[in-house]
Amino acid sequence: MTVQTRKPFSGQNFTGGHMTAILVAGFGVVVAVNVTMATLASTTFGGIVVENSYVASQDFNRWLDEAAREKALGWRLDARRGKEGRVVVDLGIAPSILRQAQDERNGDNSLPMKPAQAEPVEAPAARATLIATARHPLGRLPDVALTFRHEGTRWISTQPLPAGRWILRFEVEAQGRHWRTQQEIGA
Repeated sequence: MTVQTRKPFSGQNFTGGHMTAILVAGFGVVVAVNVTMATLASTTFGGIVVENSYVASQDFNRWLDEAAREKALGWRLDARRGKEGRVVVDLGIAPSILRQAQDERNGDNSLPMKPAQAEPVEAPAARATLIATARHPLGRLPDVALTFRHEGTRWISTQPLPAGRWILRFEVEAQGRHWRTQQEIGA
């Protein structure tokens, strides 16, 4: 009786050279992926979020208080790209805050009001000051400072915004109150 043995790989022997090639190829893929990811991470980071995180942490509660006061105003802002790349902004009061203020005036106290919201709610007036800083999401383009002029019920930027995605950080000052918000705007 004769026993036949089959050799792997169509008759070729698996040698140390084969194993070396497999190891080099495997580690080569891992190294290539790591180098690619590290390069992408370092070239797309927009910069420092805060200069000193400890110092920033000391202001955190103050920032939360400011954010609560701004939210209590109930203002809302809608921005979009208009003609010639200019930013068009509609600024007003959120409908829920208007309903709540109207119910308060009509004597319906069924809606709970927070103390910060108990003061009279007024819309940002035409005499408001509106400015914005446009930041590119990946930090590849320099920041663009935008100023606005009031036209009818809208604010329109005095200069166009370059094409692409931008994160707009708005600051509104009206009636002695300050309000900030952020909105993304596309191409």
